[in-house]
Amino acid sequence: MSALRIVLLPTVLCLMYAAPACRPACVEVDSDSEGVAGNGFKLGCISCKMRGEVEAEASVEWYFRAARETDYILIYRYEDETPSIVDERFSDRVAWNGSKKTRDLQDGSIFILNVTFNDTGTFKCLVNRTLRFPNYQYHTSAEKLIHFMVVPKANRELASIISEVMMYVSIVGLQVWLVVEMIYCYRKIAAAGEEALRESAAEYLAIASESKDNCTGVQVAE
Repeated sequence: MSALRIVLLPTVLCLMYAAPACRPACVEVDSDSEGVAGNGFKLGCISCKMRGEVEAEASVEWYFRAARETDYILIYRYEDETPSIVDERFSDRVAWNGSKKTRDLQDGSIFILNVTFNDTGTFKCLVNRTLRFPNYQYHTSAEKLIHFMVVPKANRELASIISEVMMYVSIVGLQVWLVVEMIYCYRKIAAAGEEALRESAAEYLAIASESKDNCTGVQVAE
């Protein structure tokens, strides 16, 4: 998932001067594009408003083009906080998953229940926005395409596999390092012990020799 645009400056100023009253910064990201048959799936559609201080209203339309079809068909509409499913193929299977309790929509995501293989194709999200300035209105539109694929079971991402392999490599490497350290410490302690024994033996012999010389001197004096 790759970020498309992050509004940083308003967020920084907001945190510095008016943090309690700030709204979360809008971040546009790509939607996931692989669903598992029989499960639910969120189709993401985020369209950030460039002028946060300007009042606006937006509506969202979702279109679908099946894998072997050429035309897009309107399947869902969300306008004036009212959802409506247009295409019978998605009846009772689509739920609104975007901005709540506002007409100033920036998140137009939907959630599909019970994904089927017939849902493989391209979804198009169209966000129509009206910006309301003091003396005029400005209309904009943003389009997002999602090339959706339905699979029998979830596929593990390459990054997840690499992470797991690296984890096992790190564990094995750590264990090898610990074994090497233990052998090194054992040899060092053993060598230190042998050296201490040699020093003790030499010191004992020196003391014994000195005692013997002292005894010889005493006998001569007598």
